[in-house]
Amino acid sequence: MSEYSSQERAFECYDMHESKFLTPFQRKALLKNLQANLQPEYRRRIEIMLLADMGKSQSQICEILSCSQEMARYWIGVAEAGLAHKWNERPIGRPKTVNDQYIERLKELVSNSPREYGYAFTYWTAQWLSKHLANEFGIAITDRHVNRLLKKMGLSTKRKNPCPQETDLNKDAGITIGDLQSNSEPSLHWSFNLIQTNN
Repeated sequence: MSEYSSQERAFECYDMHESKFLTPFQRKALLKNLQANLQPEYRRRIEIMLLADMGKSQSQICEILSCSQEMARYWIGVAEAGLAHKWNERPIGRPKTVNDQYIERLKELVSNSPREYGYAFTYWTAQWLSKHLANEFGIAITDRHVNRLLKKMGLSTKRKNPCPQETDLNKDAGITIGDLQSNSEPSLHWSFNLIQTNN
């Protein structure tokens, strides 16, 4: 709590500063939300916008709040655009692109033949699963990510056991070696004369 008390003192004289970007309503709303029990990331967003509105530079804000240049730049831009009231609309952390519905559909697809969905091939590849799901959900992910998701579910696009029909076909394709029948009649083409030489 002591960490925030020194920063909150910086905002006590906030009303004395002329606003650079924020409307009086936005300033009041941000200051009110700053008093609430917020997650640290949300608090930092508000503080960045208020400090920028007070005329602090990006580097000064980063030094005061110990935040990254990218974070400061983004939230200063939000304040300048007049969108400070949307400080809590953007979720914290990396956006999740794959949802439960996507995962269930992936599981369903890999459990069935691609032919059931109008494709000419018999087995799914990660690339085709990615393309198919991108068309259905509008979420494009890499083949490697599809393979990671499948592995996490204990699934794979690789065939474990070939079909019984394929093993029968493969048996006929091999070479069979057996005993050769000997012909008792000598053939001129195959007879050899062995000459014994004495040294």
